[in-house]
Amino acid sequence: MNNGGKGAPHAVEAGKVSGGHFRYFDFLMAAFVTILLLSNVIGAGKVATVDLPLIGDWPFGAGILFFPVSYVLGDVLTEVYGYARARRVIWAGFGAVLFMAFMAWVVVALPPAPDWGNQAAYEAVFGQVPRIVLASICAFWAGEFVNSYVMAKMKVWTKGRMLWTRTIGSTIFGEGVDSLIFYPLAFWGATGWTHSLVFEVLLTQWVLKVGWEVLLTPFTYLVVGTLKRREGVDVYDTGTSFTPFSTKL
Repeated sequence: MNNGGKGAPHAVEAGKVSGGHFRYFDFLMAAFVTILLLSNVIGAGKVATVDLPLIGDWPFGAGILFFPVSYVLGDVLTEVYGYARARRVIWAGFGAVLFMAFMAWVVVALPPAPDWGNQAAYEAVFGQVPRIVLASICAFWAGEFVNSYVMAKMKVWTKGRMLWTRTIGSTIFGEGVDSLIFYPLAFWGATGWTHSLVFEVLLTQWVLKVGWEVLLTPFTYLVVGTLKRREGVDVYDTGTSFTPFSTKL
């Protein structure tokens, strides 16, 4: 289903490339799952600060530096390969996060050797509050599917023009759903979290994530354009089933 990277891609309905082989799809899937897992393991537990002019130190969750890249990759996957293949990647990421959470719980719960003194540090890094894990998994699943759905629909509506409108528009909705689910589910009524603080952090994180998407728009254009030329197709989701639970390509 590719033209060897020569010439312009040709528009095709998603269902008509269901049996096609794409050269770069697997690499994007691996990148998506890797960034998703590392964002949850490395960035989720740390609160960092940035010194803003006229404001001073401003705290933020370190995971926000890289987690939005998963939404950028989600945009690329939907734009280049269509909703059905993006759906498979989202489910792969969902399964990976579930297994990571289970593995972390098992390993942390194992009794440490008497002469191994790092259990407390290990628990601080990999120990997970079940409520936050549940909130994170639910928010990711819903947010990514909303992002991909809006992206695919807007591509059909705009007839493939103005890529920036759908990359930013899909992120507004996808990250909005992600934040609306995660923060209330994870922190509503929790110790130290007032209702106003939950909404303040929710709004701040949403704006920052959308801002990341805007800043990365030139990069998205470059990647999308390159992949379409290399793969030789430009997939449109006309007639696609948008249920999250189908495995059909």
